[in-house]
Amino acid sequence: MIHASKRIAGGAGLAAVLLKRASTLELDWDTRSKSRFSATDSIGREIGVVLPRGTTLRGGDVLVAEDGTLVRVVAAAQPVLQVRHCAEHGSPFDLLRAAYHLGNRHVPLELQPELLQFEPDPVLADMLRRQHLIVNEAQAAFEPEGGAYGEGAGHGHHHHGGHDHHDHGNVHEHAAAPAPARKPLSIPVKAHDEGHVHGPGCGHDHGHDHKH
Repeated sequence: MIHASKRIAGGAGLAAVLLKRASTLELDWDTRSKSRFSATDSIGREIGVVLPRGTTLRGGDVLVAEDGTLVRVVAAAQPVLQVRHCAEHGSPFDLLRAAYHLGNRHVPLELQPELLQFEPDPVLADMLRRQHLIVNEAQAAFEPEGGAYGEGAGHGHHHHGGHDHHDHGNVHEHAAAPAPARKPLSIPVKAHDEGHVHGPGCGHDHGHDHKH
C-alpha cells in the first residue's frame, strides 16, 4: 500500500501535463467525506489516504503519494435524488423553499442553478413531491455544500482552494443565504397553496413519476 497524506485542493498550481499523467481515484461522497480510507487507483495501486481529521475531498483535488506521484480525485457517479421545480404547477421559488427546508434538516445538499441533489431518502422525496416539486432518481457525481457540514471544503466542484479561503468565504455566503429565503416564507407558501387546489382528477402527485 502507498500512503498519501498531502492534498492539493483543485490541483491548484499543478501543470496540466502533470494532471494528465496522474492516476485517478474514483470515489463516492461517503468515501470522500472520510479523512482515512484506502482505495485502488486507476493503475491498480492500493492508496492509503491519511488526511487531517474533518478533511473532505472534492472532485479535482490531487493527492500526493509518499513516492511523489500524483493521484487525481474523481467524484464517482452515485445514486442521487434530483429535485426540480414544476413549470406546470409551481414556480422556481419552490426550489428555493425546498433548499431551505432540506438545509434545516441538515441534509448534505448540492445546489445547482436549476436543481438540488441529495442522497436517496424516500421520506424526503415524498415530502418534496407533496410540495409540487419534481423528484427523480439519477446516477451523478455528488458535491454537497461544504460550509454547514464542518470542514468548509468548498461550494461544490466549481470552487477549490485552501481551507482558510473557504472558511472565510463561508462566513459571508452562509450568513447571507437565509435572509432571502426566510423573509417571503410566510406569504408565498400561502399563495402557492391557494393556487394549488388539487381535486380528485388533478393527478399531479401521480404525474411526476411518469410525465416529468
